[in-house]
Amino acid sequence: MKTVVITGSARGFGLAMLKEFYQKGYHVVLCDISNTALEKAKKELEQIKGSGSIFSYVIDVTNAKDIQKMIKDLQTKVKRIDVWINNAGVNQPNLPIWQLDEETINRLIDIDLKGTILCTKYIMPVMIKQNSGQIFNVEGHGSNDAKILGLSLYGTTKRAITYFTESLAYETNLLHPKILIGKITPGIMITNFIETALGDGPKITLDEKTKKVYNILGDYPETIAKFMVDKISKNQKNNVKFTWLTNRKAAYRFLTSRFHPRNFFE
Repeated sequence: MKTVVITGSARGFGLAMLKEFYQKGYHVVLCDISNTALEKAKKELEQIKGSGSIFSYVIDVTNAKDIQKMIKDLQTKVKRIDVWINNAGVNQPNLPIWQLDEETINRLIDIDLKGTILCTKYIMPVMIKQNSGQIFNVEGHGSNDAKILGLSLYGTTKRAITYFTESLAYETNLLHPKILIGKITPGIMITNFIETALGDGPKITLDEKTKKVYNILGDYPETIAKFMVDKISKNQKNNVKFTWLTNRKAAYRFLTSRFHPRNFFE
């Protein structure tokens, strides 16, 4: 039976993906910084019919000791770690770069970029030893070089994630070709992430123009998770990119939005 680890999986997209993996018969590993959120997520998973086990860990992805401790403990419980998804991330306050304080800058970069790098660093030796495994990193705004006022720092981390993932795929292809690396591009997801900065920090006020775009292009994480998990579970290639909101799909939604109005913010 395969095992999947998803960071930042106590809610939102991470939890939605774990639910899909669990229904497919995987051992699933919840890991998040909030114990309260983890307990709630575990109860939700236990309501789903699945043949695997559910494991839960409180970890800070910016803390190397937390990551190493979780991996070491998990190895005593499962034979292999087959899929690792670096999903943990936070949004930035809706402010230009020069108005962000240094603490916010450090926290955002540490969680959204350093956390992915550290988790990758410590899971890679495990996958090298077992000579198999998949690592996926989640892209976001900025990965495609797009720019929006108030998302510049977040976009900077996601642009870096894209380069990091492609470089990782290049290196593994040369040295450990049995390990597969990929990117997940979910598009706009309707979760508390878009209206909350720094995890559970200050609220973000969305203007009407932004809400209109989100209503046209957005989807709930459960919809996107089903698509992504199906792709990941069948994947056999390195340096792949799984995209939910393709350019073609986005164009179609704009063209047909007047006939299929949606409002996620009522």
